[in-house]
Amino acid sequence: MSTIRQDDFIQSIADAFQYISCYHPLDYIKALGTAYEREQSPAAKDAIAQILTNSRMCAEGRRPICQDTGIAVVFLKIGMNAKWDARMSIQEMVNEGVRRAYNHPDNKLRASVLLDPAGARKNSKDNTPAVIHYEMVEGDHVEVICAAKGGGSENKSKFYALNPSDSIVDWVLKTVPTMGAGWCPPGILGIGIGGTPEKAMLLAKESLMAPVDIHELIARGPSNRVEELRLELYEKVNALGIGAQGLGGLTTVLDVKILDYPTHAASLPVAMIPNCAATRHVHFHLDGSGPAHLEPPKLEDWPAVTWKADTNVATRVDLNTLTKEEVASWKPGQVLLLNGKMLTGRDAAHKRIHDMLAKGEQLPIDFTNRVIYYVGPVDPVRDEVVGPAGPTTATRMDKFTRMMLEKTGLISMVGKAERGAIAIDAIKDNQSAYLMAVGGAAYLVSKAIKAAKVVAFGDLGMEAIYEFDVQDMPVTVAVDSKGTSVHNTGPAEWCAKIGKIPVATLQGGH
Repeated sequence: MSTIRQDDFIQSIADAFQYISCYHPLDYIKALGTAYEREQSPAAKDAIAQILTNSRMCAEGRRPICQDTGIAVVFLKIGMNAKWDARMSIQEMVNEGVRRAYNHPDNKLRASVLLDPAGARKNSKDNTPAVIHYEMVEGDHVEVICAAKGGGSENKSKFYALNPSDSIVDWVLKTVPTMGAGWCPPGILGIGIGGTPEKAMLLAKESLMAPVDIHELIARGPSNRVEELRLELYEKVNALGIGAQGLGGLTTVLDVKILDYPTHAASLPVAMIPNCAATRHVHFHLDGSGPAHLEPPKLEDWPAVTWKADTNVATRVDLNTLTKEEVASWKPGQVLLLNGKMLTGRDAAHKRIHDMLAKGEQLPIDFTNRVIYYVGPVDPVRDEVVGPAGPTTATRMDKFTRMMLEKTGLISMVGKAERGAIAIDAIKDNQSAYLMAVGGAAYLVSKAIKAAKVVAFGDLGMEAIYEFDVQDMPVTVAVDSKGTSVHNTGPAEWCAKIGKIPVATLQGGH
């Protein structure tokens, strides 16, 4: 009989969340490297190069892959004969491990968990509590999976109660385009089939914890209906042409995972949850012999891909002298390198600006002819001016876009993924532009930030308004002043080039 000691369990949880903050699973990296080699879309290939370069930089520097260091999710399979030497409950021990991991002084992670979600939404400041799923199994060991799931991908989770005669494939192909690019493809789709609604969602989440192995399945062929579904969906989802970051390309998913469970005769519940470019999970067993040992990967295991700013392709922009006329001249898909001072702000800051304007109050900063970056950075450590600072999903700011453009003097915005119709209309009406930075390249982006200071709303923590001084920060013109969105044109172009799925399937998704 194994005895699992409290300190060993807590330390293992803490080590695991630190580990996954900066190390991608190697199966994911190898699959992404293969996708890079076969990608034919220049925009998608550049995005994958940034993600791969960022991943290796994070492994070298032991810093977070993404500024959204995720909500802590833990799967536990507890042996029925295991004995615990502990004074705390399992929930308390997991929370303590998470607390230590997210407040580690050498690699502080971003605390994103809010208490009282329907009310005050107050940050817990240590990313607790974790979400834990328990299962009692045979044996005397404890199997643990720790995962950090970012809000961008979690927000794209889907569930539908199909009729038993409905097609799961049709539902997935209809639903994936509606998810846009906020989940940061290329990633992995987890699908849960059967059980009850909550069981289907749990199956979908748990399926994402398995290694990327679709290449092995392709090589040997399917042996059951679930494996047939995996192969069919893998081919057809990629044929949608959505591509890396939604820019259009050959690879949207690196794998499709499916778990199923018996269900009611009248039911066919189906859930789908994506894992983003910041795929983060690790598995370990505790047998009473001490804390888990997590072996760091070798840097030579990463593909030999290094992204660098290409001044032969990109246009340098001086943010300090930027004018509305220059913004209006940018073309869809144009690559820019931003230089100079930009402001930041996301959900909470936009809401506060809205409320202040509604009351006739003066804003604490002047947005005239400025660019705003939708970001909530990680706190800096050592000699950093800012921690990893990748873009957040821009659609959350859509409802504030017209206000910002027409009442503050703002002339452009930087974020992640597509914009919705109300934002595009506002951009077009105001001859503005929306610029897209690559989600999943947070540490790489942070290296372009040469200075950072909070200039307003400091009480909002990572949601405060900063002023960044940037040097050659890479972005793509995603919506131009005429309202043309590359998240519409790119996937449609590549869907047509691949030629396996009607382009109309994409309509309504972007």
